[in-house]
Amino acid sequence: MQAIRQSIPDVVLIEPKLFGDSRGFFYESFNQQAFNEATGTNHSFVQDNHSRSSQGVLRGLHYQIQQPQGKLVRVVQGAVFDVAVDIRRSSPTFGQWVGVELSADNQHQLWVPPGFAHGFLVLSESAEFLYKTTDYYAPQHERCIVWNDPSIGIEWPGLNSSPALSGKDAAGLSLQVAELFA
Repeated sequence: MQAIRQSIPDVVLIEPKLFGDSRGFFYESFNQQAFNEATGTNHSFVQDNHSRSSQGVLRGLHYQIQQPQGKLVRVVQGAVFDVAVDIRRSSPTFGQWVGVELSADNQHQLWVPPGFAHGFLVLSESAEFLYKTTDYYAPQHERCIVWNDPSIGIEWPGLNSSPALSGKDAAGLSLQVAELFA
């Protein structure tokens, strides 16, 4: 596996080593020891999630203010633009974002550490999105920052109109008033 630190160094793009031929492919999608070495962390995962969304659906920017979750995310069908926003007030990269395309074709994964808001936009006709989390889902602690907050300035690719949002995501708060990490 190759680990590529992003412009926010705590966020890591992981490119697995793929073994393929005319019959198909194989790759190790997760190895705890290799993950810890690649990210320089010692996180364990407690929950796996799987979502399917249609083109133009935008989910996020989500985080849990208590029981914060680190997420290792990947796409097994289709393609998404995946975003991590640093919402740690004490961080030198506070309010900055990283975005990468994750797809079934490129097999890339993104490590989004605790202390970040996370979201994605579906670029293909549909996408199936898998992610491992370092803590359990706790709806009472879930928060949402609005996807188009101008103070963050995320450049969502190919977005010519408003995305399809859940009610929760449409009601997201701005970075200036959201409950954030110290």
